[in-house]
Amino acid sequence: MITYFLFAIGFVLLIKGADYLVIGASSIAKRFKISEMIIGLTIVSFGTSLPELLVNLSASFRGSSEIAIGNIFGSNIANILLILGVSAVIRPLPITKNIYFSEIPFSLIATLLVGFLANAALFSDSRLLTLSRLDGIILLVFFSLFMGYIYVVHLSNQSKQDVMINTEEILSVKKTTIYVFGGLIALYFGGEWVVEGSIKIAEQFGLSETFIGLTVIAIGTSLPELFTSAVAAYRNNTDIAVGNVVGSNIFNLLWILGISAVIRPLPFDVASNTDIVMIIIASALLLFAVAVGRGAKIVRWEGMLFMVVYIGYIYYLVQRG
Repeated sequence: MITYFLFAIGFVLLIKGADYLVIGASSIAKRFKISEMIIGLTIVSFGTSLPELLVNLSASFRGSSEIAIGNIFGSNIANILLILGVSAVIRPLPITKNIYFSEIPFSLIATLLVGFLANAALFSDSRLLTLSRLDGIILLVFFSLFMGYIYVVHLSNQSKQDVMINTEEILSVKKTTIYVFGGLIALYFGGEWVVEGSIKIAEQFGLSETFIGLTVIAIGTSLPELFTSAVAAYRNNTDIAVGNVVGSNIFNLLWILGISAVIRPLPFDVASNTDIVMIIIASALLLFAVAVGRGAKIVRWEGMLFMVVYIGYIYYLVQRG
């Protein structure tokens, strides 16, 4: 009974935590003259990726590689199709040149890198597919390169921000700190309780670890991204909404999966290549949506299309079992 109670409370914490985090992050951007896109790619995406990190650390220590890998792949697919879809329905999402020409392609490269490393045994005498500790270190090196890129972009945009930053109200340092850390704490406990409740409910129906990882846990751990991006879109902080999703996908593939593999090598099921292909398709669909529309943005009908594709993917997973 307590599990279901915490499950409900978890949703409340996710909603309020996302609201506080967006307000605090937006205030940081204004105070330090940092673009909201960079804040979304770093602070917000790091905070909303905490549930994925915690689930994967726990799964790695237990040796549950199916949950660890399924969680990351499922979360990234949900981030693009479900979260950007919902956010675009709430408010059309402008896509900046940096996101379109740099961050989204970098996310695609990260996906291909994970796929190559996981399948590298196909090109050797070994018959065992796995993400080894060395693979995990390689992923962490690429994550460091991404963070270096973000820093360079920030430096190059500083002069522009001096002109672009408006005179909107900026929260005090104390209040900003309370909003950011309060939001992160609420997201942490909200994500934990929702995921724990989701797993217990799913187990009652006898579902496999892979299916639970790709669906229940992936959607559960993506709830902070969902609520954060939805709230950001509602508040017209569309740069945070988009940056949160793209940054979270890169965090998931390079940082979280890298740490998980370093802790314990992750055996890789060939069937998971289908999910890698789905991430690539979702990313390509995102690029296509921006390219064909009027202006660099994801409009409402495209957001609805993303959601329909995601429902189709979930149906496929159910059929796959």
